[in-house]
Amino acid sequence: MSSVIPAAGTLPWRRRDGRLEVALVHRPKYDDWSWAKGKLDPGEHACVAATRETLEETGLVVRLGVPLPSAEYPVLDQTGGPATKKVHYWSARVTGGTGALEHEIDEVAWVDVRTAHDRLDYARDREQLLALVRADRADELRSWPIAFVRHAKATPRGKWDGDDRKRPLDAVGRAQAATVAAVLDAYGVKRVVSSSSTRCVATVEPYAVRTGLRLRTRDVLSEEGFAESQVGAVAQVQRLLERGDPAALCSHGPVLPTLLGLLHARVSSSPERGDLVAEHLRAAADEAMHKGEVLVCHLVGRGEDARVVDVERIDT
Repeated sequence: MSSVIPAAGTLPWRRRDGRLEVALVHRPKYDDWSWAKGKLDPGEHACVAATRETLEETGLVVRLGVPLPSAEYPVLDQTGGPATKKVHYWSARVTGGTGALEHEIDEVAWVDVRTAHDRLDYARDREQLLALVRADRADELRSWPIAFVRHAKATPRGKWDGDDRKRPLDAVGRAQAATVAAVLDAYGVKRVVSSSSTRCVATVEPYAVRTGLRLRTRDVLSEEGFAESQVGAVAQVQRLLERGDPAALCSHGPVLPTLLGLLHARVSSSPERGDLVAEHLRAAADEAMHKGEVLVCHLVGRGEDARVVDVERIDT
């Protein structure tokens, strides 16, 4: 049986004079045009690898948008044996970078969709392009994320004698927090809100520190505050919907199902993915998110018009 080589990449996009353009990369070693992509490092999440590889190959910093179809094709592994390469893709918006070329890429070309379709050397790469065009027509490319985070693994309640709100992360939880930071970075989170409990704060604090963002703590998102009244926690989500900025909200197992329920009512009626998106949200609420899990909700619009067009569940 052939092994599977996981990889990830992006389709950076932009609009020029009202026309959708995408960025292709040229590899002189193979003399081919394709998408920026590369293999995952050991223990790396696909979403993190996608932004890292894009930066390494194009010099562009990107923020991930809606997921696109993955690609699978036969390759040879390091021993020369048969393997299958599976590449996960996302749409992506450029947020920075120098554009300096590295890692066997000698040219990055911004081209319109028709030119990209003709220039791509592999038929499998056109599937992601067509999906990107469909997302554009559905006005989903300009999506923005809310990442719901369940706090990472903490010292068990039975082994903690102090105030439960001050219960710290354990060694596994601290490692999870570092991974959470990398995941939130991939989605370009600009606002971080957390339960005031120590285990929640410590889960998202590494990201706030690395990005210089203010970490906003709220008692209403704690288990204790939520038990007194759900109104405050619900209001926090509503504020994020009103702002429409990439955001992360960290809370607890008993709190998150109610907050996810608010998003369930806003699932897009898209005939292609609406039912599946609703199912994923319902499962995350009913089965309870794992400790350290990140659920990324991709939304379009803001306030009362905000609609969920896709979701991703990422274990850390």
